[in-house]
Amino acid sequence: MENIYKSEEGKQEVLEQYQTILASWPVENHQYEVETSFGSTFIIESGSKNNPPLILLHGSVSNSYTWYGDIATLSKTHNVYAVDIIGEAGLSAANRPTYESGSYALWLNETINALNLSICSIVAMSLGGWMALNFATTYPDKVNNLVLLCPGGLANEKSSFLWKAIIFSLLGKWGQLQTLKLVGGGNISSSSLSGLEEDLAFSSLTFKYFKPRTAKMPLFSDQSLYQLTMPILLLFGDSDQLIPARKSINRLKQFAQQAKIELLPNTGHLIVNQADRMLKFLINKV
Repeated sequence: MENIYKSEEGKQEVLEQYQTILASWPVENHQYEVETSFGSTFIIESGSKNNPPLILLHGSVSNSYTWYGDIATLSKTHNVYAVDIIGEAGLSAANRPTYESGSYALWLNETINALNLSICSIVAMSLGGWMALNFATTYPDKVNNLVLLCPGGLANEKSSFLWKAIIFSLLGKWGQLQTLKLVGGGNISSSSLSGLEEDLAFSSLTFKYFKPRTAKMPLFSDQSLYQLTMPILLLFGDSDQLIPARKSINRLKQFAQQAKIELLPNTGHLIVNQADRMLKFLINKV
């Protein structure tokens, strides 16, 4: 396993805060691990087994706290599995294979098999979006619906984003605001931070002690994107500072003409509070 934290003390501080957050999960849930050949994978399961299964995959330098504000809505109609991605700042194994190894599609397939699911829908953000695309192009028959929030792999990401975020995370409250502006596309002011203090503090803590992935997410080949025959909802912010929105949208249009695509105005890489929009698509395909 890789050392993905800058210190053992920092790791403990991040994970203790995460576990405090998990203890206040907004809905009734079951938290457990499933075993894969890549190590254990942490799951937060919410909702009824009688409802269709829905996998949630967060972005980089993060964990399933990403879905804290969406889970109450999503779990009303779906049996939701929030998955901590391996090699990220959650409770799954610290294993971090290379993107090119094909390991992430295998890991997610093993995870889904361990959950006894033969087919599922997937909602995924950023790095999680890349992993969802990787899985969906490898195992298309196992994906019922695909919801992608600013996914990687459709256009080359902007490498300067990560380094700016790392630097800002070390600069206290001012740096926290700059980081939020960066992911929000510059559309966030100090007055709009009310209610986000806990989110900001945890994000800053994670950036302070966690070692982010530095490799760029590889682009998917044309051949692989032709495998995307399932219903797809793609959401991008028009001011995304990490992944070029319009280039990504145009690329997906070439290979998945059935995809429903929305470019959200005044929105950066941080796409939140979209549960109603996602459910409208998952249930009605509109």
